[in-house]
Amino acid sequence: MTSNLGDPRFFARSGPHSLASVTAAAEGSSQATERQFSGVAALHVAGRGDVSFLDNRRYLPALAQTDAGAVLIHPDLADQVPKHAVPILTTSVYGAWARVAALFHPLPLREGGIDLLASVHPTAIIDPTASIGAFVSIGAHAEIGARCCIDPGAVIGDGVVLGPDCRVGAQASISHARLGARVHVCPGARIGQEGFSFARTTQGFLSIPHLGQVLVEDDVEIGANTTIDRGSSRDTRIGAGTRIDNLVQIAHNVQLGRYCVIVAQVGISGSTTVEDFVQVGGQVGMAGHLTIGKGAQIGAQAGVIADVPPQARMLGSPAQPASIFFRQVATLKRLVGRK
Repeated sequence: MTSNLGDPRFFARSGPHSLASVTAAAEGSSQATERQFSGVAALHVAGRGDVSFLDNRRYLPALAQTDAGAVLIHPDLADQVPKHAVPILTTSVYGAWARVAALFHPLPLREGGIDLLASVHPTAIIDPTASIGAFVSIGAHAEIGARCCIDPGAVIGDGVVLGPDCRVGAQASISHARLGARVHVCPGARIGQEGFSFARTTQGFLSIPHLGQVLVEDDVEIGANTTIDRGSSRDTRIGAGTRIDNLVQIAHNVQLGRYCVIVAQVGISGSTTVEDFVQVGGQVGMAGHLTIGKGAQIGAQAGVIADVPPQARMLGSPAQPASIFFRQVATLKRLVGRK
């Protein structure tokens, strides 16, 4: 038996796969056996034909009860795996799970071609292996690279460049932008629109022309309904390998480094620089013209109004070092307890 995870109505399937193939995909090690597996599932719903995983000791009770046929697990916990299950040993369990899940559920392959209901400007350059869905609009002089997949209703503006293997979700819009290879833009995202920038005059507000663009480097993921404004006085840039969640706002001129993680509902104001490997929790707000140092971690709902040093851990509003924040919380609890 296997679980119903990865419903074939929605997800491509492959397999069954041998234990050797699963172990190779996991980049792990396991005992030699001829067993076959048909899918992946969480510990509590997995069947004997499924591969599961344990990456957190709090789920050891679920491991003891699982019916999974194989479990991806750290060598230190291998003796906790039930006798009926094969332990697949790896020191990077979650990475192994990602690779094994992709083995059983690869991205669907789409044949190249342009839907008859798409609107493509005659000067646009479309690689013949690209897949262009219904009601997609592609503007003048746009360039769509090899094996790109653009879902129905997306709008690709004049001059936009998509590198190879990009995916653009339904109803997303991209203008004034150049994307590298393997960029994934989720449905409803907005990239390249004019930012929120204006001059105050005695006659009222005067919009400032935004003459920059958005440069998105390789292997970036941009979540659903996220917005990335083009630059005004310089380009907005998103560094390679960065992951941006849904409902994030990135303003004009922002420089976002490589391999950053930006969680949902974060707002980054104009001209702020976020260096490489920064992690930002949900609903964080950042003022403009700041520098967030390499490797900094900013906790959820923090309000950042000053530069953040490299490797700092910040919490609270206004944001402050985590050690100070927790001392303040402890002090407040003691004061309240005295009343």
